[in-house]
Amino acid sequence: MSVNKINSQFALAGKNREDVAKILGINRATLYRKLSGKTEFTLNEIKTLATALHIQNISDVFFDM
Repeated sequence: MSVNKINSQFALAGKNREDVAKILGINRATLYRKLSGKTEFTLNEIKTLATALHIQNISDVFFDM
C-alpha cells in the first residue's frame, strides 16, 4: 500500500483525514495506524473508500503489485 497514493486520492476527492475517518466510521488514530501499516484496511473499508473517493482501480492504490 502506498500512503502517497492514498493521500493523493484524499486530495483529489477534496477530503482530509478526518473526513475519511468519518466515512469509514473509525477514529483518526485508527486511520493513522492503517495508513502507517500497523493495521490493515479491511475489504469493506477499501470498498467504502473506493466508492467515496471515486477510485477506479483499487489495486493501484491499495495493493503493491
